[in-house]
Amino acid sequence: MNDKPIIITDSSPELKNCKVFSFDEIKFTEVQGLIKSDAVLGVLLKSKNIEKDWKLFQENFDVIEAAGGKVMNSDNETLFIYRFDTWDLPKGHIEIGEDRETAAMREVEEECGITGLSIIKQLETTYHSFFYKNELRLKVTYWYLMNTEYQGLLVPQLEEGITQVAFKNEKQTHEALQNTYPNIRLLF
Repeated sequence: MNDKPIIITDSSPELKNCKVFSFDEIKFTEVQGLIKSDAVLGVLLKSKNIEKDWKLFQENFDVIEAAGGKVMNSDNETLFIYRFDTWDLPKGHIEIGEDRETAAMREVEEECGITGLSIIKQLETTYHSFFYKNELRLKVTYWYLMNTEYQGLLVPQLEEGITQVAFKNEKQTHEALQNTYPNIRLLF
């Protein structure tokens, strides 16, 4: 939230500048207030029951699910999209009746004009929150490592605000990761 982590855990990791609370002893509005302030870099909530507390935490949001891909080509380059002045990986909403893998491949194809994708394995699942029409949302994104032999023209999906699509080599990927979202960095 606000590019700061909210960690719910039953362990005791040492994180600098993170405020630590018992999940049972703090209200969600207090967590929001802390995250919005400059006083902390994140919040760690110690849980006695992760599954129960995760469900309670999600009740504060309208949860939406998305899927996307970290696509590699035969030159070991990574596919990026450029949207809202930020480098990102292609992803989008899972449609009703669609499984996660199908949604991930469809979204990559639609956003980049690419074909010939195959899934290698599932990657981390990421979470981020945002306001949409005064409603707090939690986006859960299921990521897949994919490969392609595609050599054709990449076409950005302009109606989604994507202005560039490019495969980036290791150096270019490192540069793109300096101008991306924290959740995207988790996939590298």
